[in-house]
Amino acid sequence: MNYRIRSSGDIKSQGEIRKMHPNTSLPRVWDESICEALGIDVIFEGPQATGGDQYQFSQAAGIEEINGKWYTKYVLGPIFTDNDEVTAAEQEAAYKAQKDAEKATQIRSERDSKLAETDWVTIRAMDTGTAMSAEWSAYRQALRDITAQDGFPWNVTWPEKP
Repeated sequence: MNYRIRSSGDIKSQGEIRKMHPNTSLPRVWDESICEALGIDVIFEGPQATGGDQYQFSQAAGIEEINGKWYTKYVLGPIFTDNDEVTAAEQEAAYKAQKDAEKATQIRSERDSKLAETDWVTIRAMDTGTAMSAEWSAYRQALRDITAQDGFPWNVTWPEKP
């Protein structure tokens, strides 16, 4: 749990506050009277930010006071800012490319597992010298074609197993 120091607005952990008062014996659990004596406010967890898209997540962005109590403020992120080496737009494009690549790897791995689960159909067809059924052949081809779907890798429609 974190605390806000009233005099400065700094945010500190309980351990950091204890270090600020090395000659004071403080109880393990801090109630309102201890907070008042130390001139600090408890920072409660605020609501997580929701919405956004597949590239965004809820991230802490400071604190805010609501009805006399302090809460962690959350926003959708990540938040990119220009710096001397790269622009915010370049950072965002690199971030999105990385997330797309990670998701594509995940989908391909899932696809490969689904194909491996059906290898027995191919092996049986080869062992018996018969053709694989059209349904199984179409299913396996649809799995191989997952990466060609519109919306890949974020919006994938998995084929139905026969």
